[in-house]
Amino acid sequence: MASRDVMPNTVTFTILVDGLCKEGMVSEARRVFETMTEKGPYDKARNAVALALSPVVRALIDPDGALRDIRDLDSISFSDWFLSKGGTRMSIQRMWDPVAYALGFIDCDNISARCMLTIFSLGLFTSYAQGSPVYLSGPIRKYIEDKGGRFHLRWGCRQILYDRSPDGEILVTGLATSKATDKKVVKADAYVVACDVCKRLLPSQWRESKFFDNIYELVGVPVVTVQLRYNGWVTELQDLERSRQLRQASGLDNLLYTPDADFSCFADLALTSPEDYYIEGQGSLLQCVLTPGDPYMSLTNDKIIERVSKQVLALFPSSQGLEVIWSSVVKIAQSLYREGPGKDPFRPDQKTPVKNFFLAGSYTKQDYIDSMEGATLSGRQASAYICNAGEELVALRKKLAAVESQESAKSNTVTDELSLV
Repeated sequence: MASRDVMPNTVTFTILVDGLCKEGMVSEARRVFETMTEKGPYDKARNAVALALSPVVRALIDPDGALRDIRDLDSISFSDWFLSKGGTRMSIQRMWDPVAYALGFIDCDNISARCMLTIFSLGLFTSYAQGSPVYLSGPIRKYIEDKGGRFHLRWGCRQILYDRSPDGEILVTGLATSKATDKKVVKADAYVVACDVCKRLLPSQWRESKFFDNIYELVGVPVVTVQLRYNGWVTELQDLERSRQLRQASGLDNLLYTPDADFSCFADLALTSPEDYYIEGQGSLLQCVLTPGDPYMSLTNDKIIERVSKQVLALFPSSQGLEVIWSSVVKIAQSLYREGPGKDPFRPDQKTPVKNFFLAGSYTKQDYIDSMEGATLSGRQASAYICNAGEELVALRKKLAAVESQESAKSNTVTDELSLV
């Protein structure tokens, strides 16, 4: 390509990496990735030196020691750390910013060095779950229901009910929930709030505790997800005829990154998860994650779709002429918490000062970043705390029975007794 004065772009490199990985040539794919966004030997050498001086190297022989070193770098941004080790601004803009946008929805100037180096150390970016979330949650739900558990689907939690014992200890007494005009209070021996940063749900009086007040220091990042269904295959670059036919899916079957669009991370769901998203007679279903989402939050859906469609055409000129036959825009004002420098100390433990109230979610304290892997680990840690507190929870049940005042139940309120063992 260079001999014809045509410079490869991110999409070109993505195709090479995708093809090499599918052929089992992982080492070759890694070498292509390492050179994909750098302009010359100078950037390559400086990038290599910066990574060689990072705790990632120590992780190869001492993972626990490397993680301790990485935690100590939470107070500075990845850009500051990377540049201090000899890395270049070009490498940040063309390689590391897209990674940061995809993982934390913010750029390297605003993301903690701890967050990025955790990724490199633990290799979280090398594995992805494919398909609908039901494939992950379905077996878990069946296991719980087989054990006698129940799910209250589409019931919104409106309020955490609590009381104080005579000695001043706070204890949760139930969850006030509702669905349309129906209401009910769910009671249990232990309560776990497993969601994104749960500031809106926490009783304001609990901010008297430094533990809960710290949570308010964590701010979510706005993100906009756009889905575009085409009447052809957007990422099929090698054969224009195949990109226009609808008999068989065609294109890049992978999660893709780019520094050249507002959506740093995207994929054709009809290719990556065909069981759920391939529709016979239709083409690509492109899902694009706009990060940061701030500039798009105030725009209309039509304007967002127009902008994203133009950027898709710029990335994949071969898709010129294809039409968008369906689209969807989802705006989330508060998604992952903003993993900026100095924010890690504010992440709460899963065990709280309220003995029958626990937290879970990727924003809580665990070694991974705010991610699916982090959410899974936080759930395991929360369940371990609950199991270890079994006898104490039984004692609390008796204590609550003694201190709870009798409330006049409303005619449309149902109390559902649940025990968590």
